[in-house]
Amino acid sequence: MPVCALLGASAGGLYGVVKTPEYSATSYVVVTPAEKADPSVALGFAQAYGRVATEVAVIGDAQVWAGVSAATLRGSVQTATSPDAPMIAITATSPRAADAAGMANAVARALTLNGRHTQADTGVRVVQFSRAAKPLAPSSPSASLTTLVGGCAGGLLGGLALLARPRRRHEPEPGITAAVPGPAGASPVPQEVAP
Repeated sequence: MPVCALLGASAGGLYGVVKTPEYSATSYVVVTPAEKADPSVALGFAQAYGRVATEVAVIGDAQVWAGVSAATLRGSVQTATSPDAPMIAITATSPRAADAAGMANAVARALTLNGRHTQADTGVRVVQFSRAAKPLAPSSPSASLTTLVGGCAGGLLGGLALLARPRRRHEPEPGITAAVPGPAGASPVPQEVAP
């Protein structure tokens, strides 16, 4: 089992060193009702805008500002909409911290521009709430964490292998046999004699 834990720790450490670090940056967009619009409408449109944030119309503008391809944006950007507030979180990941922030801000800018074009029809405004800052540290796990996880996984697999292996059966030595007594016969039951 210790060998398995050591192998797992080595594999986890190697993965942590070889894997390129990933940086994540998040930009926030808020949907607000226009002057005479119902405030609850903003929540519904926030859900809708959150779904289309990574679609072709928005990505077309965002790829120019971010300086990356549409395929890179689609693979690197995720959106999440709050269920109880009209806020959209736009998170981008990249091996470079500046690219992650640039992609998140570009998609947020494209989304607010798209919202401005449809404001008269929807009755809501899309406003950038906060820009994504350049991340200072990677969001991917560190080499020490992957080493620890690998060691735990190796130890667990080693323990499971010990539990699952077939057990040896102890065979009696040749020439020694145990005698087993035969079944006992039934004894007669005395019968009562009538007086």
